[in-house]
Amino acid sequence: MEIQPNNPLHGVKLEQILITLEAHFGWEFMGQKINIRCFNDGPTIKSSLKFLRKTPWARTKVEALYLKLLKSK
Repeated sequence: MEIQPNNPLHGVKLEQILITLEAHFGWEFMGQKINIRCFNDGPTIKSSLKFLRKTPWARTKVEALYLKLLKSK
């Protein structure tokens, strides 16, 4: 695996991103920011992972929200 010191997402799994976002914002806020069913209708980490792994545009939005959270800390 190549070292990427300028990439804050390097080495961070999607599951960890979701866990962090859910703990900080909660599902309701995430569903408002990114209007996808897996955040608004009975959200779970498992269902969200399944959807985000198949849907690049939604994953990009989730990663952007995570990066925004990292910048604010």
